[in-house]
Order: sequence, then C-alpha cells, then structure tokens
Amino acid sequence: MQVVARIGVGYDAVEVPALTARRVPLMVAGTANSTSVAEHAFHLMMALAKRSTALDGMVRNGTWADRHGGLPMELSGKTALIVGFGRIGTRSARRCQGFDMNVLIYDPYVPAEQISSASCERVTDLDAALPRADFVSIHCPKNAETIAMFGAAQFARMKRGAFIVNTARGGIIDESALHAALISGHLAGAGLDVFDMEPTPVNNTLLQLDTVMTSPHMAGVTTESVAGMARVTAENILSVLDGTPNRNNVINQEVLD
Repeated sequence: MQVVARIGVGYDAVEVPALTARRVPLMVAGTANSTSVAEHAFHLMMALAKRSTALDGMVRNGTWADRHGGLPMELSGKTALIVGFGRIGTRSARRCQGFDMNVLIYDPYVPAEQISSASCERVTDLDAALPRADFVSIHCPKNAETIAMFGAAQFARMKRGAFIVNTARGGIIDESALHAALISGHLAGAGLDVFDMEPTPVNNTLLQLDTVMTSPHMAGVTTESVAGMARVTAENILSVLDGTPNRNNVINQEVLD
C-alpha cells in the first residue's frame, strides 16, 4: 500500500479526493502539535487581555505615566467562543476553563454530548453566539465552508471590545474587514499566527496596528512538537508497512475499508 505522510503541514494543502480515488491513505501526525497550537492560542488571548506588548513598551520607552491609559483585563468570568472542537479546539477549551472562563463551542460536526461532556456549551448558530463572546478563537480547517467565515458582518455582530485569535489558517478571516473593525474601535484586538499570504507583506495594514499581535505561523512549532511529529510520522509509515495502518491518523479512512 502506498501512503502519503505529512509532517508539519495541514492536510488542506493536499488534494485528498485525488488520493482517495487512487486508494492512497493520507496520514497526519495526530495530536503531536495540538498542545502547542492550543497553548499559543491561549498565549495570544492572555497577551491581548493583559496588554502585554503595550505595557512592555512603556517600560522600555520610559513612559510609565501612560500605564493607566488603558487597563488590562482579567480572563476569569469572560466568555470564549471556540470555533472548531477537534484535537486543538478541545485542548484550547480546557485551557480557557482552567482560567475560569465560560466556553462556547461552535462545531456542527461534533455531537452535542461530546461538547457537554467537556463541560462546554454547544452553540448551533454562530451569528447568534458572536455577541456573547469576549474572545473568539478559531480552530477549524480551511475549506469551502470556512473561507472568509469571519468578515464585516461577523465582526459587526461581535461584542464591542471583543478579541479574535486565529491559529488555524489564513483566509478564514477577511483581513481587510478585520482591519476596519479594529481601527473603528469595535474590536479591541486580534492575535494572528496565520495570514492570507505567507509570509505576509511587511506593508500589511494589520501590522501597523498596536492592537494586533502576530507570529509567523509558528503556533504548532515547538521543540516538543517537532520531535513528536517526526516520531508519529515514522510510526505512521511503519504501521502501513506492518499492514495495520493507524486509522486514527488517516484522513481519508474510506480507503482502508
């Protein structure tokens, strides 16, 4: 059996139907980098809430007198809306709960009982849930359903002063609409690990806003995750050679039946 094993890249970069038509399984590295991405998403939420960049700048620039111009906020008691409740979304939810946040989950493909058993609240209408959220964290795949999932209409529905974090894929957020929502003051900030174009141009207008925290698509890349992805990739290949492919890591599982 032929197999395609991916390490350090999302499977949305692969033409899965073409592999399936040829009965070639596509295998991914499972949860090897899920913790890293969940931690990074939560890091962005925390840093935005605590105004980390601005406060650090005040110390470095000797402008301590400005420190009361905009106060940090607590995460405790706030509401996080997690879009996508897969390997990363579930881990992100636990981190939010650890800080006493209320967690809403939007994922039409996950059974209600799975969400309730995680002590989260399932929401079936994204537009109706947006006004309730202080933070929105995106953890869904990029596909025809999710491209431009967050645009001007969605930002307008969000609570004034809310934050949005994207560690999933560029293109799920309409960057021009996000810029407009930020400069208008409707949204308080954004944490972005991914962009429409990568590397994003240095003249991207979002980079000119001090309400935006960024990273260069590194959420899933840590010392531990890189080692884990290499190990799981090798295990995936060996499982195929042994005639017992690790089904949990196969995206197009129908080719195994």
